[in-house]
Amino acid sequence: MNPFPFLKDNIEYLSRTGNPIFQWLSTRPFNEDKLMGRLFVNEFGLHDWRMDDGKGMFESLPPEGLYGNWLHPEKAGTSATFVVGANLGYGINHLLTNTPDTHKVMLLEPRSEMLLACLSQTDYRPFLERKKFHLLVPDERFLSEVVRNLDLQFVYGQIHLKGDLPSRQLGPEYARWTTWLKNKLENFSLELSTLRHRQDVMVRNELDNFSKAMRDGSLKPMEGRGAGVGAVILGAGPSLEHMAPLLKEKTGHVLYTCALQTVPSLQRLGIKPHLCAAIDYDKSMLKVFERLDPDFVQDVPLVYSTKIDPMILKRYPGPTLPLWTVGGMGTYVLKDRDLVIDAGGNVSVTLSRFLRHCGVSHLLLAGQDYAWINGKSHSGGHHNHTTEIVRRSYHQTTKNRDGEEILTTVQYMTAKRELEEDLKQSSFPVFNLYGGGAVIEGTKNVEVDQAYREGILASAPGAVERFLSDLARCRNNAAPLRLEPRSPMWSTSMRNAEKHLAKLFKNLGTNQQAVHETLNRVELFVKQDPLYSPYLFNEIVDLAGLTKAKSAYEPKDLPEFKRIAKGMLRKVREIDRKVCLDCAEQAVA
Repeated sequence: MNPFPFLKDNIEYLSRTGNPIFQWLSTRPFNEDKLMGRLFVNEFGLHDWRMDDGKGMFESLPPEGLYGNWLHPEKAGTSATFVVGANLGYGINHLLTNTPDTHKVMLLEPRSEMLLACLSQTDYRPFLERKKFHLLVPDERFLSEVVRNLDLQFVYGQIHLKGDLPSRQLGPEYARWTTWLKNKLENFSLELSTLRHRQDVMVRNELDNFSKAMRDGSLKPMEGRGAGVGAVILGAGPSLEHMAPLLKEKTGHVLYTCALQTVPSLQRLGIKPHLCAAIDYDKSMLKVFERLDPDFVQDVPLVYSTKIDPMILKRYPGPTLPLWTVGGMGTYVLKDRDLVIDAGGNVSVTLSRFLRHCGVSHLLLAGQDYAWINGKSHSGGHHNHTTEIVRRSYHQTTKNRDGEEILTTVQYMTAKRELEEDLKQSSFPVFNLYGGGAVIEGTKNVEVDQAYREGILASAPGAVERFLSDLARCRNNAAPLRLEPRSPMWSTSMRNAEKHLAKLFKNLGTNQQAVHETLNRVELFVKQDPLYSPYLFNEIVDLAGLTKAKSAYEPKDLPEFKRIAKGMLRKVREIDRKVCLDCAEQAVA
């Protein structure tokens, strides 16, 4: 009897289709004797896996009844389930055979021998062929990309995460990966929620800022210009009030950066930044100007996301430089022409990525608390500064360096995790002036005296001045961009599609497939244009609701398509009006 009846077929399929998991498995040693020695039939007559202690994985946890609560009937067809831990396939098979074909099952198995054992017991080729079953490489970047491609499941279904209990007996990596995935899914859910509700505002701001951004210049030449520069990112956490006076005494020779919102706090504390940054798109940012001294910042460059409210740029008295960010028009149209980065959800993340692009030699964090300290949310002078707190449902607790519980929020923790992930990509050392808040993994905690003594508050001679001179030369250095208006072509295409669909909807019973094919062609047409697609994000998601989230079309779907098409054409005309300008128009717009 073959103990691995399906291993060869499954592996050959993964190899033939170029599945990334095959490459991962290829780098791991294959020990057939170990597989033979570990697989056995237990006293319950079930295939089992013998663990290091000699016990079977399912001796104390029989699979019968163990996976009943893994099924969630609501919106099952448009949902996805992540599973951490394959065992011999009991949980995976329960999901694969009891959910619709359109339900995605995503398996993360960190141990190659366990994945091989699972693949040896079941023929997964039909599920892989239908793109129902997905094998995930245990790599953070790979998994991050997988999560980001599940936007339709987030919007039209549900995302479930199941940590396999029997697998957790094998080692701590199963709990660790489950926690990592939970955090990643939470981060993306927050990001997608923001995009779904705010993308129109952000890209409309970008349209209104387009001409000014073209005139303001380009940050692309700053790549590698930070050689020898020690940089500081000043946050507006409560600990800034303690750190700033110490830094003021031993300022050192480093590049001080911060968020625009932090500047009033810094002025109050006597520290002037070399540059500040702004990424928040909503009008609440205008509250900064209630506390901002124009004279204090008239020579402080503002690096601004092109998605911020245009009124901020009108009111800011100092020099301004545009930063094109992922998710907006620059994502594809300007990627070869200008610097385009993922700004993240927090200015500290944005600054970290920008400074990494510049190639600074090391980085010091200060005022990065991500928590309430002694009842304070921010340092004094910040427009969100509060000194009294009432526990709300959105609050969480975390622990500081000393193991004490401190109050925080989902947004704070999401921002902290994003910063931690970003710092992992840094080729330079990162230090933190720890002030009693949440612990930032990947940084070395230091005191101000220690930072001064060890050269963390120092740069190479002339490096900061050279950096600032290079930054100043970035202003007004971008050539005008000529883009052809395409709204006439869009109007014709969408009108033809609408007429064709109207005919098909007259006999829906026999035209279901034809309607689906037509809507798919429209979706392909809409998504292929890199200039317009960022502003059409919500319409594209709504259109995907018709192409991906419906099993049968109804008469009400035609008016829904017309609504979507009308919104698209309105936005396309707006882009043509504000962006597709000739050089002379850009100069005066």
